[in-house]
Amino acid sequence: MGEAKRKALKAQKPVVLDTFGGRIHVEWDPAAAVTPLGQLPFFIEFLKVSGLFDAWVKDCPLVYSSNNAPDKRAVLATFLLSILAGHHRYAHITGIREDCVHPGLLGISKLISEDAARRALIRMDESAGIAWLDRHLGKTTQPLLSTPWILDLDTTIKCLYGKQEGAVVGYNPHKPGRPSHSYHSALMANTRLALGVEVMPGNETAPTHSMPGIWAWLDALPPSERPTIIRGDIAYGSESFLAAAEARNQLYLTKLRLTTNVRRLITRLSAHPDWVKAGQGWEGREDILQLSGWTRTRRVVILRRPLKGDIVLSAKDDPQGTLTFIDSSLATAGYEYAVLVTSTSYEIRAIAQLYRDRADAENNFDELKNQWGWGGFTTHDLKRCRLIARMVALVYNWWNLFVRLANPHKHHEAITSRPLLLHGVATQTQHGGQTYLTITSQHAKQAAIQVVLTRLAAFLNSLKSTAEQLTDTERLALILRRAFAKYMRTTAGPPALLGSGISGI
Repeated sequence: MGEAKRKALKAQKPVVLDTFGGRIHVEWDPAAAVTPLGQLPFFIEFLKVSGLFDAWVKDCPLVYSSNNAPDKRAVLATFLLSILAGHHRYAHITGIREDCVHPGLLGISKLISEDAARRALIRMDESAGIAWLDRHLGKTTQPLLSTPWILDLDTTIKCLYGKQEGAVVGYNPHKPGRPSHSYHSALMANTRLALGVEVMPGNETAPTHSMPGIWAWLDALPPSERPTIIRGDIAYGSESFLAAAEARNQLYLTKLRLTTNVRRLITRLSAHPDWVKAGQGWEGREDILQLSGWTRTRRVVILRRPLKGDIVLSAKDDPQGTLTFIDSSLATAGYEYAVLVTSTSYEIRAIAQLYRDRADAENNFDELKNQWGWGGFTTHDLKRCRLIARMVALVYNWWNLFVRLANPHKHHEAITSRPLLLHGVATQTQHGGQTYLTITSQHAKQAAIQVVLTRLAAFLNSLKSTAEQLTDTERLALILRRAFAKYMRTTAGPPALLGSGISGI
């Protein structure tokens, strides 16, 4: 907004409104140093102390030739604030452009427009941009790779409603026939951190399209940093994935489709009495199976639990319904079955719990799509979609690290953590050569929030003063060690059998 427009708005007479509490006079002050994201400075200090933001800006491959072009720090700061605010469209950047507080705290004079943001991504070289973002995504998780960890692989669908590149009709269970993009992601179990994401056309949902990149990344890791287990859903129960994992001596745990041969195995074992308890109402047995498309026999774990309530069978053959069927050989109960294939040696109960914990990856998808920007920021070209998906994952990781520092015992989704640690009306004032920020939070837990953020600021200040000789990488390792002290374990065994921890603020 130009200075003339600011003065014009300020010169207007107040608007008189008649409310249930009486008449009020409303006026505008567009030049006031006020922001609704009043607690963001704590996160900005976290980015400065860790060196994450400065390193991200320094490595950015965005180059302008015009003297009138925006500074790349301003470009990245705008994306950072937009993603943090929960925006899903480039047009939403307009809602934060007149922020008079945070641009200065991020080392810039002002934020850029939505059009400048779009042009910045299209100007960036795709391969260089992807390498840059992947490198910084890895930076947020690399210190955690030396402890036992699980790699969760999965794919989610982003529905499209225009003529975007890669908008192809593929597997779409919720809106069949709707063009989409497929988001192939790698996640670190329990930490709720994203390791990587790739955006592909909607008809490329199969793991064969993304696994070459995953295998190349894993092969580049030293043996001590590779995952204890790779975990996936039914799509990863194919010969190509299993054989590739076995060739690398990589343990895996996936699920099998209930094909004819798998059903025969279930029928053969269902009458046997020696099923063992597998937790959560499930019971299990293990066996050896070789399907027609497999090159060798593999260990499988068959799980079942009684179906509850009235059972209604549809006459229509629903392809998704083949995952659950009624065991007609037992007169007393019907069972729901699941068959897992694994190369681990864990007992049945541990394997069942490990696979149930894979549901946490679905929570990641829900949070990234509905509370962050994976469900939006759509452009006509696939290039910018690939870049912004990685950028969203990176800011999501940064925010999760910050929230974990505030409360290491529990993961807070953005719908909870933003009102807790981000939102709050703040007024900036200056006097005596000092800058003051007065924050007013309307959250019911505002007293606890103030205590938590004050302690967090004390930790960051102590880290800054006592670790000046450390590099940014070493400083980030200390931050990760504090944020994920609960998960930094060196013992062997199933690394995902952890409770949810105590509740925090």
